[in-house]
Amino acid sequence: MHANDTHRKSIGYILWIFGFIGAHRFYYGKPLTGTIWFFTLGLLGIGWIIDFFLIPSMDDQADIRYFAGDIDYSLAFIFLTFLGIFGVHRMYMGKWISGIIYLLTGGIFGLGVLYDLWTLNDQVSMANRVAA
Repeated sequence: MHANDTHRKSIGYILWIFGFIGAHRFYYGKPLTGTIWFFTLGLLGIGWIIDFFLIPSMDDQADIRYFAGDIDYSLAFIFLTFLGIFGVHRMYMGKWISGIIYLLTGGIFGLGVLYDLWTLNDQVSMANRVAA
């Protein structure tokens, strides 16, 4: 465990269960491969199985890459995953205006949710840096 422990292996493994759609890869800040996993069902299941063993290193890389702070990456990602179209993850990060816009537009018709899947780790890291 790093002093800058931003992500949790337990959440990574829970998301790995849905890993054939790339959830754990988005969580660990790997949006390109997350998208590939989404469209290929985890490289036809092969990449998904291999990722079970790669999660500890993905977790370590995320801990090094992202900035820890008051906003919890795991909680923000859970909000995005299950309540993204309602903007709850944005409200959690203090982005109230865009959160309300998401609430009224279904996550800007789903496209905003896709954007946030790609960028949430960087958004949280930036917010944590500014607050520090």
